[in-house]
Amino acid sequence: MRSALGALLLVSASALAAPSPLRFAITDSWAMPMVQIEHGRPTQGILHDVMLSLATQVGLPAEFHVLARARVQNAMEHGEIDVRCYAAQSWLPNQSGDYIWSIPLWFQRDLLISTQHRHASVVPASQAPQSIGTVLSYNYPTLQPLFDSGQLKRDDARNQDQVLQKLLAGRNEYGVSNQWTLDWFNQRLLPERQLRAVAVLQELHVGCYVRNDPDLPVQRILRTLLRMKMSGEIDDIIRLYTGTQEPSP
Repeated sequence: MRSALGALLLVSASALAAPSPLRFAITDSWAMPMVQIEHGRPTQGILHDVMLSLATQVGLPAEFHVLARARVQNAMEHGEIDVRCYAAQSWLPNQSGDYIWSIPLWFQRDLLISTQHRHASVVPASQAPQSIGTVLSYNYPTLQPLFDSGQLKRDDARNQDQVLQKLLAGRNEYGVSNQWTLDWFNQRLLPERQLRAVAVLQELHVGCYVRNDPDLPVQRILRTLLRMKMSGEIDDIIRLYTGTQEPSP
C-alpha cells in the first residue's frame, strides 16, 4: 500500500512539474519553404523552425495544431491555440478577443504568376473574363473587386503549391502566390519551364499575435520574438531555406 501510494505521489508530482506546451497554429494551406506538413504534422520550413526556436527559448515545449485557415481564428478565440504567426492585423478587421501583436517579423509579397510565354507584365483589370488560381479561404484585396464583378473567377486549391501545379499543367493562365513559394517551386523546374511573376498584387509586413492570457508568458514570448528578429536569427532561417535575404519592401 505504501509503495503504491509513493508511486502515485511520484506520478502526480511529475505531472505538476511538466510545463504546459506553447500551442501554435499551422495553416494547412501553407507550402514550402514556409512549412512542410507530413502525415498531418509539420516537419520543417521557415515558420516551423521559427516557432520551434521561440518555444525552446521561452522554455516551453512546442505543440503544433494543423488547421484549415478558416478555423484558426476560432481556435484562438476558444483558447485552443496560444500563438498564431504569419498574420497581419489587416486580415482580421473584426478580430474579437484580447491579443497582443509582435513587431513585424516578415515581409510578404503576393504576386500574380504565369508561365514564361506570357507577357512580361500584366494589369489584372485589363484581362478577359477567366478563372484564376487562388487558395481556399485566402483574401486577395486587390483582386476582390474583379471577383465581385465576375470579370475574374476564383479557382481555389487547398494550398499554394497546388495553385502553381495547376498553373504549370495549363489549368489556368494565371495564379496567385507569395514570393517564397514561387521561388521554392521554381527550384524544381528547368529554366525554360519556370513560372514568373507578372504583377505585384500586395506587399505587407506580417508577424505573430499571442492570446493575452495570464497563464501564458506573453511578454517573454514577445521579447523573444523581438530578440530573434533583431539578432538576425529569423533572417538566418529564411536564408537557410531560400538561399537569399528576405524580400525588401
